[in-house]
Amino acid sequence: MNSADLLNQIAFIKEIDKVKYIQRKTKLFNSDRNENDAEHSWHLALMAIVLAQHSDEPIDVLKVLKMVLIHDIVEIDAGDTFIYDSQKNHSNTDEERLAANRIFGLLPKEQAEELIAVWEEFEAGETNEAKFAKAMDRLEPLLQNTSNNGGTWKEFGVGYKKVYEKKSVIKEGSKSLWNYAEGLINESVAKGILKDE
Repeated sequence: MNSADLLNQIAFIKEIDKVKYIQRKTKLFNSDRNENDAEHSWHLALMAIVLAQHSDEPIDVLKVLKMVLIHDIVEIDAGDTFIYDSQKNHSNTDEERLAANRIFGLLPKEQAEELIAVWEEFEAGETNEAKFAKAMDRLEPLLQNTSNNGGTWKEFGVGYKKVYEKKSVIKEGSKSLWNYAEGLINESVAKGILKDE
């Protein structure tokens, strides 16, 4: 056993505990409590396992799990950007890349390189695994907002057009999940929990 590797791995494990303290705007299902990044990542991982059969293409589920479990670790340094934020772009930033290099860089070199590559692959959203992981990332908050009578849509005045645009990423990973999601969006408008623009 390489004791230096172990110490680096333990340092990383301690550092990522900070993910539990990063509050998201979205609230838990049927709740007024905000979800944190650790809860979000855990939920996406289970969703990926349960919903993997709905991927349009064959996927390596283990790789998808890695993606959804690590995709928000950069928010330890960069903070959480609300998907509907009109001031700051939700796409990958230089700040997030610096965070990825610092945080994953705590690990032994080979592990650090692997996780940075997995994170970059998720951010690029081009592989089958990344498309499905991103579908999970967009589906979960949709389910939460519909369970909370509009949740953050109502709280922040987000309308149909913006929700539809952001959630349409789901169809890149799964047409059947997108059909379900699109139905929920339209149903939310009909119920008056998502404003039609």
